[in-house]
Amino acid sequence: MKVFVTGATGFIGSAIVQELITAGHEVLGLARSDAAAASLATAGARVHRGDLSDLDGLRRGATASDGVIHTGFTHDFANFKAVCEADRHAIAALGSALAGSDRLLVITSGIGLLPSRELATEASMPPSPSPNPRVASEEAARAVAARGARVAIVRLSPSVHGEGDHGFVPILIKVAREKGTSAYLGDGLNRWPAVHRLDAARLFRLAFEKGVPATYHGVAEEGVPFRDIAEAIGHRLDLPVARIAPEDASGHFGWFAHFAAMDVLASSKRTQEALGWRPTQPGLIEDIAQPAYDAA
Repeated sequence: MKVFVTGATGFIGSAIVQELITAGHEVLGLARSDAAAASLATAGARVHRGDLSDLDGLRRGATASDGVIHTGFTHDFANFKAVCEADRHAIAALGSALAGSDRLLVITSGIGLLPSRELATEASMPPSPSPNPRVASEEAARAVAARGARVAIVRLSPSVHGEGDHGFVPILIKVAREKGTSAYLGDGLNRWPAVHRLDAARLFRLAFEKGVPATYHGVAEEGVPFRDIAEAIGHRLDLPVARIAPEDASGHFGWFAHFAAMDVLASSKRTQEALGWRPTQPGLIEDIAQPAYDAA
């Protein structure tokens, strides 16, 4: 099948492109620059020039394909609400091109939207109303589904780790280097679900091939204690590991304090049963010790 992939040269998207091509699919990848286009061509994908703000271009890419995997997202935390609303519009455009057909739109969401301190399953829903602007993606998915599009949601773990990671773990490594200590809040028992990018890529491929409108969880580890993450980073950098009082979180972690305090436990049992998906890659703590994080 021909699959239109947004975010096709990103950390997760590039792994999805390779996963799809290896499985025999034809990939049409969104590229906003010459460098991205060259990277896609080298990977064996066809190139669709444009970006996430080009809604007509998104519709054309979706129309020309047998379905869409949407992983593109602008990671601008300084303007987070605006980029989440931009994602809402992108999903609406993609969904409008597929409405009334049997072609599937797979969109990306996050486990972090779900209620904390309880086991979140694929049936769990974000609070309504939600204080997290990222809920816009799931709201958009449900809106286009109501207009006749077939939509699957993949909720990714807070930590999607592996070679090329530029997300939460590298941010924590950077903070630890700047502060001279690797810290956790309170007792450090708040938890982050985690998944390796290659396991996540396989999940997206299986969800697309299944072709069923559903919600899936990209979760390999249900909840890694934040203290274990801090200790792994401290060991890696040869830095002391310290407890930070919750009220001092902003002083140490800055804008990342909210994420450092996040406590979410999530299951992927239903996803594994539905898709036959079994995570096989290294876990988060093991991965932090790998050379891939040398440049983080």
